[in-house]
Amino acid sequence: MAKSDGCDYFKRTSLFWLISVTLGMGYFTCIVFVPEKIPFKHLGPFGSFCRYLVDNYAGIMYKGWWAAWAVHVYEAYVALKKCSEKGITNTVTRCQWFVQTFLFGFASLGLLIKYEPERPKQH
Repeated sequence: MAKSDGCDYFKRTSLFWLISVTLGMGYFTCIVFVPEKIPFKHLGPFGSFCRYLVDNYAGIMYKGWWAAWAVHVYEAYVALKKCSEKGITNTVTRCQWFVQTFLFGFASLGLLIKYEPERPKQH
């Protein structure tokens, strides 16, 4: 089997980050858009804190939600730039990095930043 030249390098982020970011962003979305659906009283001190934020800082929470997604968009853009820098040229692979980084942020981008492609040997 021939060695890959790195143009199609892709690594899926860990299950921990897939679940954590999905639940975190999902919960944040619910707090901002449908707080009446969340059983705050069953979440103990965390629920009380979240209820306080919803009652007193709804506007800031809304802006924070948009800011979180803006950061993910920026990270996805950086992922495309890193793909170019690291010689990842396969279009499907670049799209995989873009989508994964958009959805999971630095949990994905960190994997791409750590990737060190093999450099051709100097003669």
